[in-house]
Amino acid sequence: MLETTNPRGKAEVSCQRCYRRKKRCDKMLPECNGCRKANVLCSFPQDSLQEASFSIEYVRGLERRVAELEQQLAVATATTTASSPTASSKSNSPEERDSAQQVPINITTPPTMPDVIGHIEPVASGTPVTRTRRSTSLADGLKMLSLEATAERYVGSSSGVAFAKLTQTVLRRLSPDQDAFVFGDGDALQGGPGEEDLMPTFDDTLDFLDLDMMLDSPQHLTSLPVDPTLQGSDNPLDLSQLDAGHISFLLDFYFAHSHTLYPIIQQQCFIETLWAAYADPLCALTLSPLWQFRIWMVLAIGSTTYCSVTLMDETESIQLFNKAMSYFEAAMGCGDLPALEVLMLQVSYSFFNSAGPNTWFLVGVAARMAIGMGLHTREVYETLTPDNADYQKRLFFSLYMMDRVVSMALGRPFAIRDEDITAEPFADADDENITPVGIIPTAKLEPTSMAVPLHILELRRIASAIGTSLHSGQRHSNSNLPAAQATREGLHKRLIQWRRSMPFPLPDCKSKVPHLCTSWFDLNYYTHLITLYRPSACQTVLDVSSMEILAESSGMAIREANNLYRQQRFAFNWLNLMTVFNAALSLMYSTTAQPDTVPFELEKTRAIEDLELVMGMLEQFCRKFPSAGQIQNMVRTVLDRLRSHSGDILSR
Repeated sequence: MLETTNPRGKAEVSCQRCYRRKKRCDKMLPECNGCRKANVLCSFPQDSLQEASFSIEYVRGLERRVAELEQQLAVATATTTASSPTASSKSNSPEERDSAQQVPINITTPPTMPDVIGHIEPVASGTPVTRTRRSTSLADGLKMLSLEATAERYVGSSSGVAFAKLTQTVLRRLSPDQDAFVFGDGDALQGGPGEEDLMPTFDDTLDFLDLDMMLDSPQHLTSLPVDPTLQGSDNPLDLSQLDAGHISFLLDFYFAHSHTLYPIIQQQCFIETLWAAYADPLCALTLSPLWQFRIWMVLAIGSTTYCSVTLMDETESIQLFNKAMSYFEAAMGCGDLPALEVLMLQVSYSFFNSAGPNTWFLVGVAARMAIGMGLHTREVYETLTPDNADYQKRLFFSLYMMDRVVSMALGRPFAIRDEDITAEPFADADDENITPVGIIPTAKLEPTSMAVPLHILELRRIASAIGTSLHSGQRHSNSNLPAAQATREGLHKRLIQWRRSMPFPLPDCKSKVPHLCTSWFDLNYYTHLITLYRPSACQTVLDVSSMEILAESSGMAIREANNLYRQQRFAFNWLNLMTVFNAALSLMYSTTAQPDTVPFELEKTRAIEDLELVMGMLEQFCRKFPSAGQIQNMVRTVLDRLRSHSGDILSR
């Protein structure tokens, strides 16, 4: 039944008053409760760019109503035109035009939705229609990815925003007859970014986004958008209702995928408890809200990570997530360590699904909790049994890896500094070899289950060193250039050693996860080389050798990402979207940085072919991220220019 009263839609962003006051906004339409209680005007009714979420039935009702009105208007227009076919052509004077516009058209419409449609003001003939301006620069595109993924306002150097501005400037060489290289189409507004907008800056303090009210404030931990079809006063979902085979599938995918990246859960104990709960729902241990949260959140993460690879519907993962969140508050009250685990499981989910709370916010809260418990210090673990100490180390260093991934992607300061960490990493041992008495050395030749997570931890430490050395807010002078080059060479050697020392053989897993094949390690090697060698605050101008490394790394990163995609192992989440876009930026920059060598670069490299691969992957990203379509238009514009440039070279 279609709603005919005031539809309680929910805006995507906070109102201006709540944002300025740094108050939590419930985002309810047509005005938030905060403004309504304060008896002040809310900005939502006047915000023409606002986006909101309404129930599916309500939107379908609007669509049906609009279709009915269009049909009635078409009939009325045809009737009026038939009775006076030359009236509009002969009404040349202002008086005649005014009288013609004032002729009433009698359209009989059923008064079924007066509150839903509301009063529609006619648009005056002389009033220009304002069109939404599309993203017109590469930097805007990179910021847009960050906003859509995590609703964040600030992106810094390591995110590539300053590098995007530099690339935008360099791309002018492909169109020397124009003032700027502007992306857009016929629907975009005329004009492009000015000179000052295109000039690169590596000063992080200047990279705040002037998009105030188009952004969302961090959500509360328990504030999440619920699918209208799943919303209800009670959640009938029960573990015994799920198919045992499907549970096993989700468990296998979780422990192969997310657990390999972030070994938060004690695998053997978790699996035994889950199947005990499946067999006996009244089992005393499984009645714990902490265990209920763990079980449902692990299943939700397994579902959403699988959907990120296959691009399947997310309804199941949202159902499982909502079920887990029904135990959130009770689980948070079970103690400090359980609360930390609860937050980290939410972070793991948020990497692949935007239904949950803000990723950056969650990582920050979890980091504060971990530091408050002293998990970053060696002394905390000295009084613990080996099994408890290793479990807490897994929690802390998983959080460390989460922080490095998010902070490097957004160009933000790290929540946990390396120089403050004195704790040793978790043990390279399987769960069954970690006992309260000690850790039993493994006798098998194959790597342990923690070999890959430890190897990924080393990669995050290298990324941390890259961010601290090259992309921090510290000022660098030209006199430090030799030191910067030495730093780059040292970090490059660490990356080479990391790639060569990859665990072998990798676990033989039936689940197609990215990081259990060599292509994932190759992709990360090249993406970190891109971050290492692209212009930064440490070195704004690259020499020839650095430019060659950047060109090769960007092309290889694109090919390895496409290789994972062809193997059906590529995760279409916001982190990988930024990875692909940054690789494309680096390729465009390295190809066009030297005007005299553009023809040579196009012949020597596979720049055009690699950008075509980017276009194919962005096509898949469009199914999940609307902003990927705008990024695709940007890459297409550059690709067309490069093809044209290549054609001119061949015709000479």
